Amino acid sequence: MAEPNIVYTVAVWLIPLVFAIVCHEVAHGWVARALGDRTAADLGRLTLNPIKHVDPIGTVVLPLVLAVAHAPIFGWAKPVPVNYRWLRHPRRDMVLVALAGPGTNFALALLATLGIGATYAMAGGLPQGGAAGFLAANLVNFLLINIFLGVFNLIPLPPFDGGHVVEGMLPRSLVPGWQRVARFGFPLLVFLLLVLPMIAPQADIVGRVIGPIAQGVARAYLSLVGLGA
Repeated sequence: MAEPNIVYTVAVWLIPLVFAIVCHEVAHGWVARALGDRTAADLGRLTLNPIKHVDPIGTVVLPLVLAVAHAPIFGWAKPVPVNYRWLRHPRRDMVLVALAGPGTNFALALLATLGIGATYAMAGGLPQGGAAGFLAANLVNFLLINIFLGVFNLIPLPPFDGGHVVEGMLPRSLVPGWQRVARFGFPLLVFLLLVLPMIAPQADIVGRVIGPIAQGVARAYLSLVGLGA
């Protein structure tokens, strides 16, 4: 009986996760195009086709492992390329492009909340089992994932979107130093998310900082439809 449960768990987490992270990345490209940079558009990345955006580790392997382990679910897609030199106002537009991803996640979370509220009202609760239960589980997880991704990506360090926001707002004299730090963005990401929690569990950023913030935001969203605890 364990295998069908694992398949179901993976399905109700992986489907909303892939859609959430694809929308996040495409939003960066859409805003960049609107502000003057057509790099993502010319490379065919402004599509919701997940195959164009899947990163084998960040979109598939890591989320599957986290889902099976019942750990907080997060991941990433292949970043949509943005050439900031083509933006009409590079420093200002860098901030707008960076905020487009988390902003889209928060907007999608609102849509999920409305869907949850409508489902709850029609069924007198959230359905359990069957197609209706599967849909309800996807809606709830879509809400949680989008809020988590929105908060997670606002961490004010490279390579997160929050790091680009910081770079766009720094005094020009400090930007070169920040960009030197950004070159080590991926190793920094691995250290913060995987290595540091093993060395010092009290420094678990995801579990002790991002998770509680995301849970608070989720409760606030659900309160909009009368379901917040």
